[in-house]
Amino acid sequence: MWNDFGDYILGEVGEGNVKIAEIGVGKFDMIANMLSERENITLIKTDINPKDSTVIKDDITNPDIDLYRDTDIIYSIRPPSELQPYLVNLALEVDSQLIIKPLTNEDLNTGRVKMKLKNFRKASFYILR
Repeated sequence: MWNDFGDYILGEVGEGNVKIAEIGVGKFDMIANMLSERENITLIKTDINPKDSTVIKDDITNPDIDLYRDTDIIYSIRPPSELQPYLVNLALEVDSQLIIKPLTNEDLNTGRVKMKLKNFRKASFYILR
């Protein structure tokens, strides 16, 4: 399933130069590692408690907007429901595509904004373009 999720994002990227942000990377960085192998991807990883120097400290409830400017895709894996509205607000503010991979069978908490359920191979997630 994780390879399918990563493959979907890579398919959205294409060949041009893109900036991607993973928010709330935590300790699971399989997708980030997969994306960082591509030379045309500038990847930033953020978390409120960075696990190492490759992760930028940022609080999604009060994000550093300049960090996310010109971001083409923002994604988050299993973000707590109380943080999901902040992800939506950030994506809308910087005009970025948003992909949320929630816990299995978890309802989204995106407020007034409806995200589209996407099934790609064995992966299921929500998209806001």
